[in-house]
Amino acid sequence: MKRRDFLKTTSAAGLTAAAAPNFLFAGQGQKVRLGLIGVGLRGTWHLRNAILRDDTEIRAICDIDPERISICREMLSNAGRAEPLVFGKDDHAYRDLLIRDDIDAVIISTPWLWHVPMAVDSMKAGKYVGLEVSGAASVEECWEMVRAHEQTGTHLMFLENVSYRRDVMAVLNMVRQELFGELIQCHGGYQHDLRAVKFNPGVEFGEKGKSEARWRTQHSIKRNGELYPTHGLGPIVNFLDTNRGNRLVSLTSTATKSRGLRNYIVEKGGEDHPNAKVRFNLGDIVTTVMTCANGEVIVLHHDTNLPRPYSLAFRVQGTRGLWMKDGNQIYIEGVSPEPHRWEPSQPYLEKYDHEYWKKYQAVAEGAGHGGMDFFVLKEFVESVKGQKAPPIDVYDGAAMMVITPLSERSITEGGQPQQIPDFTNGRWIKRPRVFAV
Repeated sequence: MKRRDFLKTTSAAGLTAAAAPNFLFAGQGQKVRLGLIGVGLRGTWHLRNAILRDDTEIRAICDIDPERISICREMLSNAGRAEPLVFGKDDHAYRDLLIRDDIDAVIISTPWLWHVPMAVDSMKAGKYVGLEVSGAASVEECWEMVRAHEQTGTHLMFLENVSYRRDVMAVLNMVRQELFGELIQCHGGYQHDLRAVKFNPGVEFGEKGKSEARWRTQHSIKRNGELYPTHGLGPIVNFLDTNRGNRLVSLTSTATKSRGLRNYIVEKGGEDHPNAKVRFNLGDIVTTVMTCANGEVIVLHHDTNLPRPYSLAFRVQGTRGLWMKDGNQIYIEGVSPEPHRWEPSQPYLEKYDHEYWKKYQAVAEGAGHGGMDFFVLKEFVESVKGQKAPPIDVYDGAAMMVITPLSERSITEGGQPQQIPDFTNGRWIKRPRVFAV
């Protein structure tokens, strides 16, 4: 993908003709006409869940991989759905999808470097955008996304599914009912052994790779920072009401040396494999510390190159106690049976189970990622139908995505603090809480 050339071309013919969203349905009973841009592994999960809804029509799919198009066609056919329009002749075929007036909204699930350009083009075309998660390539990209929303009035929902995880939403209930007292510090992260994803098959990547190995591994070669901040940060921004009475102010990042990916290549492919000579820039463990306007501190960990069990490392700590996901532990002063001793968190998670999960558990099960994929698509579709701002909006997305380029800059500068932009331009002070209310 010649991304530099693509960014020079800001729009296709007719793409920016729409100055406002192209919503053609009048009531809540009408169906949302969807176009899916990118139908790899993540995109087909969205397709599967959209098929299960009776308020969606899948009008179009777009991907440059013919195999993925065939998979989607078969899924739709097996479900008795209509044959979709197909776009995939080249990297810019999505623009032909965007100029159609029979598509209300798009879901973008492409490689990371395409997320913001595609989202900006989609908003300019008047399509309500569902944008899959990633970090941004630059600070300016985040501003481009915000400006596109403000200039067109078209909305974007950042599809951070972990915000809807059942235990996370129960803890959100605890936070809002002040079980932990006043919050002081939160931890999160993306701690996930991705070596078999970055190298597939064997120890291959790039042109010889399959699936995400075709593009994701390049980020580990070229970049050094908090490359995937949003799974760990998404729930925390809701705990702390960022962009809604609070905001992220600054960060510092540090990175360890890089050993994990080369060790994996040598172990699986041998010292003589050509990829054993590749130099990986991404530190095996990147730690980012953020400050908030209201005085809280957030700690994020990015750890994808070493052998380890999966963990998002959640910890929520306040003036009365704390919860830790690892170990499934909780301690509330004056409530826990023994002073200074952990107790199991499961009874609390059941007691404070969020109303969303109580109401939709039966239909959420099997929707992917423990059910949280059901909720993120539900909120997106209902926001499109209501022609309203989504619960995780463009300002939230920009604030989370910008952590990546700022962390890279901080590491390059030896851990120097970086100021996090206020994408709301001061409106964070009075913006109301909207997530899961």
